[in-house]
Amino acid sequence: MLRSVSSLPRLPVRPKDGHKGTFGKVLIVAGSVGMSGAAVLAGMGALRSGAGLVQVACPQSVQLVVAAGNPCYLTASLPCAEDGSLAEGAGQNLSTLAASASVVAFGPGLGTTPAIAIVLQALLASYEGPIIIDADGLIAMTELRLQGKLPDRHIPLICTPHPGELARMMGTTAQVVQTDRKQHAIRYLGDHKCILVLKGKGTIVTDGQRVYVNTTGNAGMAKGGSGDVLTGMIASLIAQGMNTFDAAQVGVHLHGLAGDLAASTLGEQAMLPTDLVDALTVAFKKYVPTI
Repeated sequence: MLRSVSSLPRLPVRPKDGHKGTFGKVLIVAGSVGMSGAAVLAGMGALRSGAGLVQVACPQSVQLVVAAGNPCYLTASLPCAEDGSLAEGAGQNLSTLAASASVVAFGPGLGTTPAIAIVLQALLASYEGPIIIDADGLIAMTELRLQGKLPDRHIPLICTPHPGELARMMGTTAQVVQTDRKQHAIRYLGDHKCILVLKGKGTIVTDGQRVYVNTTGNAGMAKGGSGDVLTGMIASLIAQGMNTFDAAQVGVHLHGLAGDLAASTLGEQAMLPTDLVDALTVAFKKYVPTI
């Protein structure tokens, strides 16, 4: 039976004698020519959410741009194709990088070339820790599933689609998904085991047994890049020791709260995804767990 969840869990404890290794390492696989900002925003979201180390792995074609986006995360270059997107051979490099990561986030701004699915398949087969699949990674994941090439995993994936992406994953339309967001999220989990974060007004987090409907956020967040920040946030909370469902739940709540704080000073029209990152400094201070 599906159980509704409304309470919010506590944030991970930060020991007074903790060091950067204490708070986990996030590996974010993101970016391509023309979409390097997605990698930067995801990296900044992870940094602002408390991870000890954040590394952004991106095609070599955009590494310098991504590295210039913020001095506080590490970067790693991956082999790229002529168009600046990931090359098929990047999977081996990525598997090596992931070996030391607490969590991996895959997808923002990677593009939709066939190589992305090949690289994702290699990652899923080699890395046994938690993996967040977002944006272009969701397209690659769906391709692998349709081809019967999606590796089995003990730890469920965390999938973070917006309504249009979930519609593609289910073979329907965004309009249909929006008619009953909760039911479509549950229906998807009837066939596929994962933690699903269906973004939008009243973001839904469910694992098929529990469902949480978020109450924070506003229409000013409906801009390209906001979801990339959320991906980094959820990854960061997992790296610090939260279980995947709790991390997704707290991530969407704080993401929306940051959006509300940004809108209160800047207005919904003018606020940007980078403003969400800045507002996280206050959002974390205001966060009030209920359990």
